[in-house]
Amino acid sequence: MSVSSNGVSIPTMEDIMETSRAQNLDLKFQKLGPLFRITAKSMDTKRELGIAEGGIRVWVDGKILHLDSIRLNRETLSVRKSIFGVGLFLGAVAVRHGFDSGCNTAQLLAINDTDLYHSKLVRFYSRMGFKVVHEVDGSSIRDLAHMLVWGGKGTRMDANVEELLVKWCTQFKPRNS
Repeated sequence: MSVSSNGVSIPTMEDIMETSRAQNLDLKFQKLGPLFRITAKSMDTKRELGIAEGGIRVWVDGKILHLDSIRLNRETLSVRKSIFGVGLFLGAVAVRHGFDSGCNTAQLLAINDTDLYHSKLVRFYSRMGFKVVHEVDGSSIRDLAHMLVWGGKGTRMDANVEELLVKWCTQFKPRNS
């Protein structure tokens, strides 16, 4: 564990990776310039369970962790790694990468493909620590920019990167703690 700016322990990248291995989950982090991809595979079956992709953007307020997509396979439904599942591990690697890259804010779009799925996504990300910033529904010029960046309609959500790591820290305690 490392220590946040307010003195609270937060998980290191190694803490996250060690915890995932203890759960028979193999996480692979790759980056190319500002872009990154994280894959999760079952160490038992060697099958891919999910992928997270995004990038680091430089903006007026500093660096931003842009979380473009998290895709989970059906096999993840049978995998219980934590209360939030494989998605938490993928997200934790991405958020820790953002923290290590100097990002203060993480941004995502809870895509609105169907009302039911969209409401579940917004609830999930809210439980994870994200807050609603803007409903992107295509009704304004501002929405056009969001739709170009995110590739669709949905709910734009932000979170403080350090606060996410503090909130999630109990999920990633090393086994020797």
